[in-house]
Amino acid sequence: MKKNPLIGYISALIPLAFLLVFTSFKASADDKPYRIKTIVIDAGHGGKYTGATGRYSKEKDVTLQVAMKLGKAIEENMKDVTVMYTRTRDMHFEESNSKDLKKRIDMANEAKADLWISVHCNSMGSNTKNRTSVRGVETFVAGFARLNEQDAAIKEYMAMEEEYKLDEKDAAAIDPATEIFVSLVKNTLREQSIKLATFIQNEYIASGRVNRGVQELSLAVLRTATMPAVLTEIGFISNPTEEDYINSPEGQAEIVSNIVNAIKTYKRQVEL
Repeated sequence: MKKNPLIGYISALIPLAFLLVFTSFKASADDKPYRIKTIVIDAGHGGKYTGATGRYSKEKDVTLQVAMKLGKAIEENMKDVTVMYTRTRDMHFEESNSKDLKKRIDMANEAKADLWISVHCNSMGSNTKNRTSVRGVETFVAGFARLNEQDAAIKEYMAMEEEYKLDEKDAAAIDPATEIFVSLVKNTLREQSIKLATFIQNEYIASGRVNRGVQELSLAVLRTATMPAVLTEIGFISNPTEEDYINSPEGQAEIVSNIVNAIKTYKRQVEL
């Protein structure tokens, strides 16, 4: 009898979502508790994709500096976690911006990462009246408008499980029970993303940053994630004071500390 690909998906692809959806089920003696094993850090932009610019700095450079320091801090504070980076130098992946963004999240999906954290700098438009005065931090999760695209990503990864390979006919005819489970997983991932984003914002607030809140937005870099995923805007590069802060060793150290503390809090809550 052909195995249901849903079983492989549950056991190997998104263990956190499975555990959270079915918390009323007791694990057997042989089951291993869920642990966050892999975190992917994405330094926003890169290469020809400069991102926002300030008086003297570029978003792609600031995000790379912070991402590398963040990864190192995670490794030092969480010995059981493997850190992956989407980039470790000034580079882009694709000539098309949309393909470049998709390539980044695909890397995390293929690694079956447990968390995705994308680091960006905010900015007001060059012709905006209050360009240099707006400041603060905010963290994004995928908005409802993109959740249908996440369905396709989840099903695709069900099909990629080696032991439960689906042919095209099977993939097109996912049974209703699987559709229901995909919906449950999708909503669970959204809830967990919001939880992590909230912890990050709380840490920023504790450091005296201006809180712009947790936002749901249809961002391409989040839309097909098969793990809890956030994009955090660490400050306005268009604001001279914040540009100095996010470029300074002290500012970057504080930002890194904020995110690491948030991950620790999240980790304590979800590890079973």
